[in-house]
Amino acid sequence: MTVNVFLDDYRHCPQGYILAKDIDECIDLLKRFPISHLSLDHDLESKTRNGLMLVHYMVKYQLFAESITIHSANSVAGKQMFTYLKEAQSENLMPRSIHVRLRPLPLR
Repeated sequence: MTVNVFLDDYRHCPQGYILAKDIDECIDLLKRFPISHLSLDHDLESKTRNGLMLVHYMVKYQLFAESITIHSANSVAGKQMFTYLKEAQSENLMPRSIHVRLRPLPLR
């Protein structure tokens, strides 16, 4: 059974997704379930354990989803997350078959 995961500590979780409020919850889900779609925010309650740290961890430990969307409204950090994942793909550190998109969501 695959699941969809929504990492965010502020927005409401869309129907059909499991909410992860911090990167530790998200890492736990990545380790326990095959994930179809992973939607990621950057700015979380912890200023040091954010979405960028998560994507670094994902690449280092090869924990991926079939598709990944960066939904952060933080345009600079969201682009950093997107760029890091795309560079990981071009360097063969992440499967090229994973569809990575940058689609910021409003905070409300």
